[in-house]
Amino acid sequence: MTRLLVASRNPHKLAELARMLPELELEPIGPDVQLPPEQGESFAEIALAKARAAAQASGRAAIGEDSGIEAEALGGAPGVRSARYASRGQENALDAENTAKLLREAPAGSPLRYVCALAYVDPAGGREEVFIGTCEGRLAEHPRGEGGFGYDPVFLAAEGPQGKTVAELSPAQKDAISHRGKAARALAEHLRARAGAA
Repeated sequence: MTRLLVASRNPHKLAELARMLPELELEPIGPDVQLPPEQGESFAEIALAKARAAAQASGRAAIGEDSGIEAEALGGAPGVRSARYASRGQENALDAENTAKLLREAPAGSPLRYVCALAYVDPAGGREEVFIGTCEGRLAEHPRGEGGFGYDPVFLAAEGPQGKTVAELSPAQKDAISHRGKAARALAEHLRARAGAA
């Protein structure tokens, strides 16, 4: 089983990636690994910086992830600032605070898009790859559902069961359509192709 270091300490993301990549042995970074500040202009740039930092600190293959939500009515905001949307500083805001701000600033029913960038860095082979997954949807009127995290309670996905927010879906239903699920499957396919070519 391929072992990969994950440049994240977010338990929600770690759990989702482990569920989506059962053929991989994923290990979170230790407290000694310093991740760079999330100051990039794109999800891919931030994810790659995380993966590079983890790979450089450990000498092992690593993956970095960055994701967020883009609201068409807000010109693509909050984008890379999704976790800090309701925060005035660099600290992450609570999910409920971010969701409430989005509901105040964007009209219900307006288009949304989830984006996930998953970067893979292998220092031994000198390889760097970035896989992008997206999920289109629209903004719900009110938060609904107890599952998921982030903006899931207000995200009505265009794919999958209609009329339900992502937070109302089962983990399997979410994984099948989510931005993170699509990026994870692209990474898994890439690694399988490399293994087959070796």
